Amino acid sequence: MIVVDSVRCSYCAGCVSVCPVQALYLAETQLVVDPSCIDCGDCVKACPVGALQPQFSDAPSLKSIQRRYDVVVVGAGPGGSIAARTAAKAGLSVLLIEKRQEIGSPVRCAEGVGHDQLVAFIEPDLRWISAEINQLELTTRDDGATKTWHAAGGRGYILERRVFDRVLGEQAAQAGAEVRVKTSATGLVIEDGCVRGIKIKRGDFFANADQVAVEARVVIGADGVESQVGRWAGLDVQLPMNDAMICAQYLLAGIDIDPTCTSYTISYTAVPGGYAWIFPKGNGKANVGLGVQADLWSSENALGLLNRFVVSNPRLAKGSPVSFIVGNAPVALSPSRIVRDGVMLIGDAARQVDPLTGGGIINAMKAGEMAAQVAAEAIAKNDTSANFLSRYEERWNASVGRRLQRNYRLRDKFPPTRRTDERFVHAFMLAAK
Repeated sequence: MIVVDSVRCSYCAGCVSVCPVQALYLAETQLVVDPSCIDCGDCVKACPVGALQPQFSDAPSLKSIQRRYDVVVVGAGPGGSIAARTAAKAGLSVLLIEKRQEIGSPVRCAEGVGHDQLVAFIEPDLRWISAEINQLELTTRDDGATKTWHAAGGRGYILERRVFDRVLGEQAAQAGAEVRVKTSATGLVIEDGCVRGIKIKRGDFFANADQVAVEARVVIGADGVESQVGRWAGLDVQLPMNDAMICAQYLLAGIDIDPTCTSYTISYTAVPGGYAWIFPKGNGKANVGLGVQADLWSSENALGLLNRFVVSNPRLAKGSPVSFIVGNAPVALSPSRIVRDGVMLIGDAARQVDPLTGGGIINAMKAGEMAAQVAAEAIAKNDTSANFLSRYEERWNASVGRRLQRNYRLRDKFPPTRRTDERFVHAFMLAAK
């Protein structure tokens, strides 16, 4: 029976289309071979990446990956790409790896950013902007009472993250970083207690797709809320349940909403411990989602609550979901340490998300820039110890980190059942603008 190499497989389903006995089918991002397979070999011929071949092909591939870099960045989200771009511009040799075959997909984000923070890194481009926002609406529901606040002014965007993230990855490559997709980190290279590199598993875009060890003077973990780099490094990245927001979101099409206004709903009964959002994306579309505090829901999960929210809103109920995503937002304090010898964490991996709003795109980009700058300084001094790399922690805690700590204390001051309090609402609105 045909065997599927999951590392090589790109889920194009070309093999499914040619199978004469319907023994192959695509289950989301997993190709399944049924026992009815007759080993005719048609699927092997139809596979563009050799994922169904029992032996790897000797066909030409892209240039071999190097075995030594100044910096390896794990994860090509906004934070990882900015880190790679910054390090490359500083003259360092950089490898940026992304485990998925396409940077920016799948999206796990509501996609909102502010103008002033964004332009510090990249000029806005209509290719990856879905809507421009200049007002905010927030509704609270408590014991049957409903109240709505409005705020105008300011300037923000709802992004098209699939394009935005890819553009940042392209900029990292243009700055001199080597970018590799479908390339997963599988562990760290640790010598004498210090991180000296990373083990990676390469996809079909390289010769001899197997696990290799790559030396690196600094590893930057930008691998998201599920960060394995942090765990391998022995850093405490365990996320408490009360600091995890379980999120579900539809992209709804065919709805009639103000394309310049983001909407939020805070209600303990409708969205325990979190909030629901409506982020317009132009042309009658919007990201409609919610985040629920992980330790609060019992009988109904985030998807069930999202469905209830949609059907209860006449503006939304007539829409059609053309996309569905889920994720976990870490609304926690950063761990006490986000560095050790030879490694730094940024973005969701370092819990650098706003505890009030769950927003993290710009924070990750700022962290990526800071971490790369410190990496360049450390390499210039030939000192990549945790003591030197802690300059990144210090700079973060003295700037963005201080604001996030304040917002965490504020969220903690108002337990989930009291977040319709006007004082909390005003603080939330300031953070969301």
